[in-house]
Amino acid sequence: MAGVIVALDTPDRAAALSLVDRLGEPATFYKVGLQLFSSEGPGVVRELRARGKRVFLDLKLHDIPNTVAGAVRQAVDLEVELLTVHVSGGMPMLEAAREAAEGRVGLLGVTVLTSMSAADVEVVWGREILSIREEVQRMAGLAAEAGLAGAVASAMEVGWIRPHLSDGFLLVTPGIRLAGNDVGDQKRVATPASAVEAGSDYLVVGRTITAAEDPAAVLARVLEDVRAAAPPAKP
Repeated sequence: MAGVIVALDTPDRAAALSLVDRLGEPATFYKVGLQLFSSEGPGVVRELRARGKRVFLDLKLHDIPNTVAGAVRQAVDLEVELLTVHVSGGMPMLEAAREAAEGRVGLLGVTVLTSMSAADVEVVWGREILSIREEVQRMAGLAAEAGLAGAVASAMEVGWIRPHLSDGFLLVTPGIRLAGNDVGDQKRVATPASAVEAGSDYLVVGRTITAAEDPAAVLARVLEDVRAAAPPAKP
């Protein structure tokens, strides 16, 4: 069954840990992204680990190979489980990150941000984009070729690219919203059920939970949707 990662997109440690307390035992896996990490640094990761929580460190590393390798080694020391790097950083950077990880942290290649449309990508890359899912597939393939553990892709692409990747290659999907939720600045979003049905291994859920009046109740709804959409266990 697909896992649910709660995105701690909060301004500081106090807000993050308050949310962790409110969600309680059902929430076992948390994402620490740029906002929280920039505010609190590695200390908040250590506190989550001390509480027995799994951590996805979403820093989207993109720099020269040596710098990225150093950052990956620091993430290994923090005992995070997943860490993001931009596929657009190039094969030497991806390979340096993989070597630095030493198999102790799962590296995820960021393909095309879920806030970007095909038109946005065309402006940045300077060429016509006939299909955004083909671009995501191409970049996920580069991540796999570099030996990364998986890639980040929206549910709109996961169903398309899954058949082209090995079974053990993780596909992590952000931009998850319950039906009727505001999509905010995201352009390629999906419900938990549709992401699971597409073949996502992990669903990253942020504002749907964190902005709710009762985050624990919303998390319960998300988990129920995931369970209901999960394929039957193989005999």
